[in-house]
Amino acid sequence: MTTTPAKVWQLFKAYWQDNRNAATPNQPIPVRTLSPAELQHKSEAGLYRLGHSTVLIRVDGEYLLTDPVFSDRASPVQWAGPKRFHDAPISMAQLPKLKAVIISHDHYDHLDKHSMVSLADKVEQFVVPLKVGNHLRRWGINPDKIVELNWWQSIELGSIRLTATPTQHFSGRGLLDRDRTLWASWVVESQQAKIFFSGDSGYFGGFKEIGDRFGPFDLTLIETGAYNELWSEIHMLPEQSLQAHLDLQGKAMLPIHNGTFDLALHEWFEPLERIQQLARQHQVTLVTPIFGEEVSINQPRINPTWWQSVEPALQTWDLAEAKQ
Repeated sequence: MTTTPAKVWQLFKAYWQDNRNAATPNQPIPVRTLSPAELQHKSEAGLYRLGHSTVLIRVDGEYLLTDPVFSDRASPVQWAGPKRFHDAPISMAQLPKLKAVIISHDHYDHLDKHSMVSLADKVEQFVVPLKVGNHLRRWGINPDKIVELNWWQSIELGSIRLTATPTQHFSGRGLLDRDRTLWASWVVESQQAKIFFSGDSGYFGGFKEIGDRFGPFDLTLIETGAYNELWSEIHMLPEQSLQAHLDLQGKAMLPIHNGTFDLALHEWFEPLERIQQLARQHQVTLVTPIFGEEVSINQPRINPTWWQSVEPALQTWDLAEAKQ
């Protein structure tokens, strides 16, 4: 995203004029608590959405975890910044052994120092884009556990193959380190299923290239949230998220990057409501589980619209007005 003086002024004006009625939920978001015993006795390909872009994936008898953020705030400090709407369905201590933690990029809502350090002992490999490993090594994580990949590079972990693929985004955790580390989406190939994890991205032709190279996918985990026309170069609007899924040749789509933190200027429920209506229009199988609810990767079911029971504002919310 270009940060010209005109763009900065537009952003300032947009935030100054923010008049949302439901930036955060007015009632508790439903969360299904996960138990360690439940996870130990499963073998079929499945996943559990734990929050924002944090997804626990089970394939070939192994567990993978994407962008783990278990802290209360997506922020460099825990006394300020975007605060969680809901608790995680399972604690870090209760998670099973992890074949890999997969990181998309180093922004605070995707790379959380506390979570990474706390999980280190139960993770076999941290698989990250180029230079992101510098953060992990600085935090004391064993360098032998860190694998850094460029776009189109892969690593095989037993029967599971992870490939870093392009996105249209940026990186940085402070004012002076922009784009010093790489960002990526990820292709997860296993004997049981093939999954795409988008990380963060604006819409671009790379989705079609990834779909042509690796598709079709049994399930796509696509960023659908924290968007705005002012920064659509780096975060897709819902219409673009749906098109990315189609470009990737996905069989079913699970929208992520929503429902946990307030990171934009839309109502908290808007990403889910808009993508649900778009999916119906385009006959796309959309999977919107309650946090902690199990999703079958090969036989996903269409979930109830849980956010509608949480948010009274939906009774008077106007989709056409929201899109303007």
